[in-house]
Amino acid sequence: MKNGEINRGIRNLSVAGALATLGIIFGSLGTSPLYTVRAIINNTPGNLNELLIFGGLSCIFWTLTLSATVKYVLIALKSDNNGEGGIFTLFSLIKSKGSWVALLTMIGGAAFLADGIITPAITLTSSIEGFRLSFPAIPVIPVVLLIIGLLFFVQQFGANILGRALGPVMAIWFILIAAVGLIQIISYPDILKALNPVYAYRFVNEYPGGFMLLGAVFLSITGAEMIYAGMGSSGVKNIRISWAFVKTALILNYFGQGAWVMMNIRSVSDMNPFFAIMPSWFLIPGIIIAVAASFIASQSIITGSFNLFGEAVTLNLWPKIRLLHPTAMRENIYLPFVNWFLWVACSLTVLLFKESSEMTMAYGLAINLTELVTTLLLAYYLLQKGLNHRLVLLLLIAYLFIEGSFLIANLNKFRSGGWFTLLISTVFFLVMFGWYFGRKLKNRYITFADLDKYLDVFTDLSKDESVPLFATHLVYIIRANRVDQVESKVIYSIFHKQPKRAKTYWFLHVDRVDEPNRFDYTVKQIIPGILIRVDFRIGFKVDPKINLYFREVLEDMVKAGEINLDSSYESLRKHGFQSDFKFILIDRIMLRDVKLSGYENFVLTLHLIVRQVGQPDEKALHLDSTSTIVEKVPIIIDQPVSKRILRV
Repeated sequence: MKNGEINRGIRNLSVAGALATLGIIFGSLGTSPLYTVRAIINNTPGNLNELLIFGGLSCIFWTLTLSATVKYVLIALKSDNNGEGGIFTLFSLIKSKGSWVALLTMIGGAAFLADGIITPAITLTSSIEGFRLSFPAIPVIPVVLLIIGLLFFVQQFGANILGRALGPVMAIWFILIAAVGLIQIISYPDILKALNPVYAYRFVNEYPGGFMLLGAVFLSITGAEMIYAGMGSSGVKNIRISWAFVKTALILNYFGQGAWVMMNIRSVSDMNPFFAIMPSWFLIPGIIIAVAASFIASQSIITGSFNLFGEAVTLNLWPKIRLLHPTAMRENIYLPFVNWFLWVACSLTVLLFKESSEMTMAYGLAINLTELVTTLLLAYYLLQKGLNHRLVLLLLIAYLFIEGSFLIANLNKFRSGGWFTLLISTVFFLVMFGWYFGRKLKNRYITFADLDKYLDVFTDLSKDESVPLFATHLVYIIRANRVDQVESKVIYSIFHKQPKRAKTYWFLHVDRVDEPNRFDYTVKQIIPGILIRVDFRIGFKVDPKINLYFREVLEDMVKAGEINLDSSYESLRKHGFQSDFKFILIDRIMLRDVKLSGYENFVLTLHLIVRQVGQPDEKALHLDSTSTIVEKVPIIIDQPVSKRILRV
């Protein structure tokens, strides 16, 4: 079976697809019971009582219903780009992209990436801490650091298929948490009264500090963004069917924990109710399954981060970075720089906070920002799509109220750990801001030349033997979308900087399109045999190996009799040698004597710093470095001269 058929099979509704979805999509959301109820009862400023437990559970149930079920499963999954979803997909779908749309996308994307750092740390630490019930002296931090190191080490071998391969493990996990929760509910069925939203209302308005405890309640929904971001891997039908199973298991476990707390309300100390509801004889196997589920949850968020970075590069929201496909399945990507950065950051998170209960202070804020931004972008997209504006406005107000309330509660945790989330998010945001707006600032001064004015010049230079032959075939990577235009910098490079005579000039235009797997090209002979333009249309999931694709274009054109690649030198041609090629990449630089505003100087400085994170264009496009020349040309800005120097 071919890779494309395998991928489509996983996205189609099937038992295998639904199982895979449990590992790919619901890993992070599925492990939230490890720490959510504990966070609610441990951070309460008042006494443990019925209002706290019933109200907290009611908030959890309605948060999962309104945020995960209604917003993501029912609404967001309908807003896809050729089956792909996520916050960057929304950005690509929005037709009118003002600066505010880009800024919102950067904030949401940066927060999601920050969540990718904290999720492995808190889920793995929470599960390993369970062993303290049987082995109080277990060195939690070293064990967690070892598992995190192993997790990121195996990524280079294509470990992002683990979410799919270990879907059955997550199925066992959800069955386990549902079963132990149900046992407690049977013992204390009154806990089901918490389904009544009145308890949620009373919790927020009557319990001391109840509003601020929403920050702990929000932990139940961390990972919900993966429902939308991962739709390209699993498919809408599999996600919706799986969610019915996942939500049932989560609610049973949350309510089971609440039932246990109510039955032991006077003896609850610092114990984690999640492990307390397990039978003593099953505790060790249960903890082992929890560790396995946490490992898969961490893997799913790492895979999500890889995919998000890949989309960000395509949308010019992140510098070009090295992207690999470690397995035969092309949709699985591996980003070495991102992988090792996340490893260091996750390890530092564990060392900094030490306990999972401390990490909850930093957790939640990041994904809260992402979900808030998704709400704003989704509403704007639905308006552009023509949905009834009254309905969109109603949904927007409702979710801004809900998620805004969570945000206020989460910001209350700033000093206790929220600062860490905002610090990481700010770093990611600055990289995206500097790259995106720095490029826009430089592109503002791109000028284009009409090729019609230079056709005779190309022909004459190509035949002018008084000019030394620079290359038989000279190839430029261009950005001009119109066939009758080219950037002025290319004209400057060929005719002004140093006349470059070639037998044939090639203009390669690379168009990264929204369709994830599009992979085709067109050829336009502007001057037959002398000036040829090739337009590549490549989806954002296709590796831009331009050197390889150009070679295939040449093979097709030779077979069609459109070009001849024999060497232009007679002595080599008779021995079967082929023509030589040189690639020219042009890097535009801002001259120091150009006066810019303070903001423009800041953006360009940030852009120069951010460039160090990414790859140079010749590596990003997989060009042959031995035959590629990078030229620097100035960005020309017409500025008034206040005073002209005098000749004496």
